[in-house]
Amino acid sequence: MVTTHNLGFPRIGAKRELKFALEDYWNGNINAHQLNGLSEELETIRLKEQSCLDIVPIGDFSLYDHVLDMSFLFGNIPERFKNKQSDESSTDLETYFKVARGRGNQADTCCLAASEMTKWFDTNYHYIVPEITQKTTFSLNPDRLFKQISKARQTGFECKPVIIGPITYLYLSKRKDGANKLELLESILPLYHQLFELLSRKGVKWVQVDEPALVTELNQEWRLAYKYAYQYLKTDKIKLLLTTYFGCLGDNLSTVAKLPVAGVHIDVSQERDEAEQLLEILPPQTILSLGVTSGRNIWKADLACLLDWIEPIVNRYPERIWIAPSCSLLHVPVDVDSETQIPNTVVDWLAFAKQKLEEIYLLGIALNKGRDSIKDALFDNSRAILSRQNSTMVHNAKVQQRVKSITESDLDRSSSFSIRSKIQHNCLKLPLLPTTTIGSFPQTPEIRRDRKLYKQGKIGELEYTAKMQHHIKHCVTEQEKLGLDVLVHGEPERNDMVEYFGEQLNGFVKSQFGWVQSYGSRCVKPPIIYGDVHREKVMTVNWIQYAQAQTTKPIKGMLTGPVTILNWSFVRDDQPRNETCKQIALAIRDEVLDLENAGIAIIQIDEAALREGLPLKRKKWQGYLDNAVAAFRLSANGVSDNTQIHTHMCYSKFNDIIDDIASLDADVITIETSRSNGTLLEAFKAFEYPNDIGPGVYDIHSPNTPSAASMEKLIEQASQHIPIERLWVNPDCGLKTRKWEEVLPALNSMVKTASILRKKYNKKVA
Repeated sequence: MVTTHNLGFPRIGAKRELKFALEDYWNGNINAHQLNGLSEELETIRLKEQSCLDIVPIGDFSLYDHVLDMSFLFGNIPERFKNKQSDESSTDLETYFKVARGRGNQADTCCLAASEMTKWFDTNYHYIVPEITQKTTFSLNPDRLFKQISKARQTGFECKPVIIGPITYLYLSKRKDGANKLELLESILPLYHQLFELLSRKGVKWVQVDEPALVTELNQEWRLAYKYAYQYLKTDKIKLLLTTYFGCLGDNLSTVAKLPVAGVHIDVSQERDEAEQLLEILPPQTILSLGVTSGRNIWKADLACLLDWIEPIVNRYPERIWIAPSCSLLHVPVDVDSETQIPNTVVDWLAFAKQKLEEIYLLGIALNKGRDSIKDALFDNSRAILSRQNSTMVHNAKVQQRVKSITESDLDRSSSFSIRSKIQHNCLKLPLLPTTTIGSFPQTPEIRRDRKLYKQGKIGELEYTAKMQHHIKHCVTEQEKLGLDVLVHGEPERNDMVEYFGEQLNGFVKSQFGWVQSYGSRCVKPPIIYGDVHREKVMTVNWIQYAQAQTTKPIKGMLTGPVTILNWSFVRDDQPRNETCKQIALAIRDEVLDLENAGIAIIQIDEAALREGLPLKRKKWQGYLDNAVAAFRLSANGVSDNTQIHTHMCYSKFNDIIDDIASLDADVITIETSRSNGTLLEAFKAFEYPNDIGPGVYDIHSPNTPSAASMEKLIEQASQHIPIERLWVNPDCGLKTRKWEEVLPALNSMVKTASILRKKYNKKVA
């Protein structure tokens, strides 16, 4: 019999219940007991929604981040949080949130530097990076996991606990003092072994041990570490399902095949060849779990096509095959049945988390009982697949022809940066170390209310425009009071930096409840690209023009770049992603030129997600980067030399792709450097970055107010690698998630810091 199971389920709730509970706790509206009660209710709901499967995951639920949970499970808490708790009554929950955010709740007066946050492999999910030093020690704290298991048992579910494997945990960690990450393997393995012993005593049969690092390119040292670790953890008391996802094993396949585990899960949603290879060389008793449907996209699977492939495998290897989605469903929304505003035709093509589990359930029934047992479901599925393939909504001949007409000259500016920068300096007349922000300002309850009223049809176009202009004017006024040099309109009309453009571009649809967790309580609602993309009318020009009319200082036009729109959307899978990216780039290019024609002298095209699209195999990097750089240049480089192009990138590691970042040829790039303590600046030691750069001087994802000293130190640090006349001063990301009472003192301190440093450096530059 084929066994059906799942690797993980969305934790935020169908209506973002977890988000609102967390924010209520942080704001002091509910206490820890109430928060835990709400989280337990969500856990129960999640289990019931997976009840159609043979085995469900437990332990994948998290109040903030599953990697942070692992750090607490093994007692790896940075020393500053151990020694500087606000008082003796400070709880584990408060410490947990301090590590994630720098502060436990609103009443917490002990503000510390939050742990670094970065992208989870090539997804838009952010994890809290484990910190390790040569003095790091581990201790097992499994009570929360055991409580979740007991809760699942009470509701009658066969469950498998989910933990991150020891090698991936160390692989994802960050050395703080030059410590060798793998040297800590000896000290953490006994705790894994102890955990497995305790789980076996509780009657657990299977443990899902996630090792996604195995789909990256590992050197011999890391491969040997896998062999050593799993030989150490070899046990007959409990069965380990070694779980990989986000890609194929590649050169690590033979390493995996030799590990003494009871089962292996691989992602075959994109490439299937490794299934047969593994079955040939795995020990005959080892289970192979196939991730047959995509856990990262929202299109219905072609069930008949999948059965054509899986059935012969099951016939040859009976009792050895499990099936599941490719990865945790954390990366997709909860339930498409909640959607009422997506066109019915498109809804019929979609599968969110609940529907993906139904697909696995149906495949399991068909494999165990024959296709006739799901005849009606197969018919409905086939009809939906054919409907999408043949739909006239999907293809647009004019868009396709425009893409074919792109030339190399479309990607280039008229002059080099050295020439452009002088022209722009004369036009803009900005001071040394110009100050600006990344784009968004606080999304206040009033702003959200006004947008909601408009979308519900309770206020008309004129009233809505007047309300948004009021918010824009307030934002511009506050920036002028602060003394910022380059202003923004604050983006009150935008719900999200990608969804906003998806709402206005043809070829996209937006969902109502398609929320996906980005980090902590931060959720995004990726738009869905179902067909050829093009722009019919201006998207931002009127708002930016209004803002510019309120001030004599330059206002930045704010756009999201084509690569970020692509990477933060659910993308059609019926053509190469690069083709879709070119279509988006042409649409953004049209908007850039309209902003320029409207007199906007500075235009920022954010590419926050450029690096996260990197393939996990380094040998595939250059092809992706070439396409990404070309798409950005296509969107940006139609302007004259007078127009200054900015871009922004956040919370990613750029050191190894700095050449390609420079190839974007943006006049100014702003990047995150504060939360990583300036680590990204290391890239500029060996690489002479040619254009202007704004290293983010404070962490906007923490509620802490930055000190002037910390910002001054970071700018001074940056000036060691970048000439002071090419440095900008800015936060490390947009401010939409912060409150005005947090933003104003932080920016005031930032502006004063820049002013102090100008006095120091003006004479030197002159």
